[in-house]
Amino acid sequence: MTSNPSLALSAQDCLVALMVAVSASDEDIGTTELIKIQAAVNLLPIFAEYDVDRIKVVSQMVFDLFEQEDGLDALFGLVREALPERLHETAYALACDVAAADGTLEETELRLLEEMRYELTIDRLHAAAIERGARARHMT
Repeated sequence: MTSNPSLALSAQDCLVALMVAVSASDEDIGTTELIKIQAAVNLLPIFAEYDVDRIKVVSQMVFDLFEQEDGLDALFGLVREALPERLHETAYALACDVAAADGTLEETELRLLEEMRYELTIDRLHAAAIERGARARHMT
């Protein structure tokens, strides 16, 4: 990891990065997705001590990585390094909530969620339950 502290990711940074990644995956970051990310950071206990100004820094990092050929692999490498296993399901749940926030799931979002399940080693049944919960919370 780099010695620049602004680039050293915390567990919370990883959660934000994955939410931003799923939002950006369809190249259209919607207002509802941004509101969902902001609400998660403002309301969830895992973010109680989080500096909200980091959202902008982490988001820019994700955008920069997405412009690189192996950027997604690099993002998952950073997440694997900094996100404790106990937060893997939390990360997946937050990503599912962001993906479901605008009421539609694009193919690119579905593919990224599939990749996240693999990278975070989320059990199939647990993933299905998390996805079902996200769907239920975002019904109109």
